[in-house]
Amino acid sequence: MRKLTYGMNVTLDGYIAAPGDDIGWSEPSDEIFRWWTDQVRASSLTLYGRKLWETMSSHWPTGDQQPNATPAEIEFARLWRDTPKVVFSSTIDKVDWNTRLVTGDAVAEITRLKAEDGGPMDIGGATLAGSAMRAGLIDEYQVVTYPVLVGGGTPFFAGLDSWVNLNLVATQAFPGGVILTRYETRR
Repeated sequence: MRKLTYGMNVTLDGYIAAPGDDIGWSEPSDEIFRWWTDQVRASSLTLYGRKLWETMSSHWPTGDQQPNATPAEIEFARLWRDTPKVVFSSTIDKVDWNTRLVTGDAVAEITRLKAEDGGPMDIGGATLAGSAMRAGLIDEYQVVTYPVLVGGGTPFFAGLDSWVNLNLVATQAFPGGVILTRYETRR
């Protein structure tokens, strides 16, 4: 069975985006950017909800071709393009860059993908991850918490039907007061 990880940048008050889908508070340091690059490198498949897919696909397909792209951004863009991706959406009809579109039951497809042989998968996007959380499919949570309060927006955690007990796996401090906490789902 494949491991499924949900991780994103999060405000201290628990949001992945401020009102208006503003993520300007989450500018990563070089160290955090390297950490996220390592996560992409370790993943064999990334699962996206529509909103996060649109954010990522609006920049990273050509991120390595931007005139001011750093070596780290060039590496990330190439890894992002090469990593197989699945986008779950009923409102878009086309995806590119090593990506497959699923318009049907997300939980059934994620369950099927987890049961396959293969390397670890990660999932991004609050709505999609919320469905996977409620179905008990997420094995690890990676919470990169920024010291900022935005007061509203898109929450990292969706409403749940029952508690999910977790075990702390690791913590790591980054510049600027950013803290990574990793938790495994207690089964």
